[in-house]
Amino acid sequence: MSFALPEAMRAYIDARVSAGNYGNTSEYIRDLVRKDQDDQARKRLRDLIEEGLASGPGLPRSKADNEALLAIARGTVD
Repeated sequence: MSFALPEAMRAYIDARVSAGNYGNTSEYIRDLVRKDQDDQARKRLRDLIEEGLASGPGLPRSKADNEALLAIARGTVD
């Protein structure tokens, strides 16, 4: 993969690598991607929590509900 960066960004990355924060440019880019993936996962979790809260009050689960959830978790759903 290759991509173009403005000189100011390239200089910044080179400075981060030179300071010993990263072993090389690729390591720096991988770290940025991992941080972005973590941010997106946190955003998804926040969105799911908001969706759940907006869906109304919770309802008690029945024994059948629990058994169905366990079957899903075990991968034994038909």
